[in-house]
Amino acid sequence: MPKILIIEDEGPIAEALKYTLRREGYEAEIAPDGVTGLERFHAAGADLILLDLMLPGIDGLDVCRRIRADSEVPILMLTARDSDLDEVLGLEIGADDYVTKPFEMRKVIARVKALLRRSSSERAAQTGRLEWGGITMDVDRHEVSSGGRRVELTPTEFTLLELMMRRPGKALTRDYLLDRVWDGYYGSSKTLDVHIRHLREKLETDPSNPRLIKTVRGVGYRLERPEGDASP
Repeated sequence: MPKILIIEDEGPIAEALKYTLRREGYEAEIAPDGVTGLERFHAAGADLILLDLMLPGIDGLDVCRRIRADSEVPILMLTARDSDLDEVLGLEIGADDYVTKPFEMRKVIARVKALLRRSSSERAAQTGRLEWGGITMDVDRHEVSSGGRRVELTPTEFTLLELMMRRPGKALTRDYLLDRVWDGYYGSSKTLDVHIRHLREKLETDPSNPRLIKTVRGVGYRLERPEGDASP
């Protein structure tokens, strides 16, 4: 049974999330503030974290930053602010996805299920070893290396890169990537853009002038072999 930690100020929203998640078959508990959330996560772990941006004491951005310092657990950020800046900041420091309050519970559950599927080790239909342009991906071990060095990716980044490595040289549309990685959630394509930028920062020699992950204007993105590269 997947364990979900809800780091959210105690109240009707937190209780509704716990009730709904348990009804869906998940183990769910509430941490009412950032300090408690960090303590419980480090003590008992979690398969996924629902993290409110606005928390007493340590805010959600700082909690996310501290968790990402040593864990790749999927993080779904909850924000009551109608601000692109807040959403992008959450993604920048490591959140995998976000939903903005007020939200429908069915949408939260859909996001939870999608994140858990991406982080699951059961990938029977998508296994093997992939190589392209100096990048090696061991799907079974969930490991990536570039130029011989290990690269740490979040579950979302891994899934996004895997999709491109299974179709190297082909332009993948933004709608296709959103549909496959975020299960058809079209809240905002900036989520995709931020994760692509993170991949470039981890894989490209010069992220501002990418040679591997190319933008196809008006379409989406393409994984391209760098000029002069003869690797598989």
